[in-house]
Amino acid sequence: MLNKTIGFLLLVVFSGSLGYAQQTESSKLSRAPNTALYTEILRADSIVFDAFNNCDSLRYKKYLADDLEFYHDIGGLSVGVKIEMEEFRDMCARGTKIRRALVSGALEVYPIGDYGALEIGTHQFFHTNNGESEKPSGSYKFIQIWQKTASGWKISRVISYGHEHMQN
Repeated sequence: MLNKTIGFLLLVVFSGSLGYAQQTESSKLSRAPNTALYTEILRADSIVFDAFNNCDSLRYKKYLADDLEFYHDIGGLSVGVKIEMEEFRDMCARGTKIRRALVSGALEVYPIGDYGALEIGTHQFFHTNNGESEKPSGSYKFIQIWQKTASGWKISRVISYGHEHMQN
């Protein structure tokens, strides 16, 4: 379960080069920080990870699709929002504070038709054990698929990778 929890922390950990045979004008534009889609996803990412950083399970869950799939290069596959929320609550109950920060300038956002958006980025994680000061856990890559729903943006798929040098 720890691997899955770390996985979501780093769910938050995906990015990289995606090869495209073709790139449409709209996807080129959506990558730019001044587009509406980029701004919406950056805002949603900020809200969901503020909830994550503060162990706010109600706000965190609001941004996760019921059929969430979380792929982690070390922890494997976790399916369903119920499992993610159990792992999130367990992590918060342990008393180790985990903080995620998006790496500035490392975010890319692309539209996915009428479904939503693809977010690719790098983020850093920090942890604070009881009675200790905050320490960096590392920088990791992530890919998130955001679904646009009637109630707002929801993360439906996460790929978290680059943990081979994870610090404890």
